[in-house]
Amino acid sequence: MKTKEIRELSSEELATRKRELRQESFNLRLQQQSGQMERPSRVKDIRKEVARIETILSERTNKAKTAAA
Repeated sequence: MKTKEIRELSSEELATRKRELRQESFNLRLQQQSGQMERPSRVKDIRKEVARIETILSERTNKAKTAAA
């Protein structure tokens, strides 16, 4: 998912997406430990997408705090 697409989602959708990605990351780590992983690069992709989501969520939080002050 690109940053532009992530910015179009609501905060609730972002939180749900983040939760799904964290679960997928956990499952991939289990596969990695058992030697069944097909695409090792997927772990890196998931980490980056979670970071993008967290960045956008924090931007929105900071913007809301600034507007309220």
